[in-house]
Amino acid sequence: MPHIVIEHSKGLDQSHDLQALCDTLWQAFAEHRSVSAPDTVRVRTIAATASRIGVEPQTFAAATLLLLPGRDEDTRTELAQMTLDALQTALPDVGSLTVRLDDLNPPYLKRML
Repeated sequence: MPHIVIEHSKGLDQSHDLQALCDTLWQAFAEHRSVSAPDTVRVRTIAATASRIGVEPQTFAAATLLLLPGRDEDTRTELAQMTLDALQTALPDVGSLTVRLDDLNPPYLKRML
């Protein structure tokens, strides 16, 4: 675990290197002391087909950080800040950057080859 899902405004994949952002986040989380199995880290982006936000420019990236329960608040805050820092570095001209943290409560099921 964790999973990072980044929803973003349409066209951001044309103007920014979202694969590099995914790679950066994956590496940071895989190396974090609270992640015991790097092969469980997942990072992905999803483009919104339409959106409207209250700031200019009309671009956004909203990261949802999904974690299994058990991490203390300091670690949760650190992981959220690490995510926001990566977004700010990769997307400096994007109008709105947010990070939301959610717990993945059991049952969480998975299948991997």
